[in-house]
Amino acid sequence: MDLEINDITNEKVDANQPKLIKKILDYAADYLNLKENTEMSVTLVNNDKIREINRKYRDVDRATDVISFAIEDQDNDEFPVFMSDEMKAEIPENLGDIFVSMDKVKEQADFLGHSEDRELGFLIVHGFLHLNGYDHIDPKDEAVMFPLQRKILDSYGLKK
Repeated sequence: MDLEINDITNEKVDANQPKLIKKILDYAADYLNLKENTEMSVTLVNNDKIREINRKYRDVDRATDVISFAIEDQDNDEFPVFMSDEMKAEIPENLGDIFVSMDKVKEQADFLGHSEDRELGFLIVHGFLHLNGYDHIDPKDEAVMFPLQRKILDSYGLKK
């Protein structure tokens, strides 16, 4: 998976955390059998920035831990007629963007009594599943998304 990671936290990110993000997203992409040429971005922010994003795009005036912006699936009919199926298959699929508050990662890890890596992994996989069409607003959807999220994290090895 092609992944762009942006850190705009002013040095709140441990040097190993971007590596963890890459590894866990590659693992989750394999777990979901995504195409190899899938792409997305992750931006690490502070509480002020994620509050601004939350207010602007969700009309919620508070900091949250993770926000995902999925790029809607494009209909294949939008491609020029002269493109073969092989050519279409080579075009990367952009899933979208995830924003994670590193302040919330620390706060929630402390509150829940587990590592910041576990919390970061949890939020990254949570956002990633949203980008792939999973949701938890409806209890039936939650019954699918949350166990899948736990399976990915546990099988990756982020239990604590």
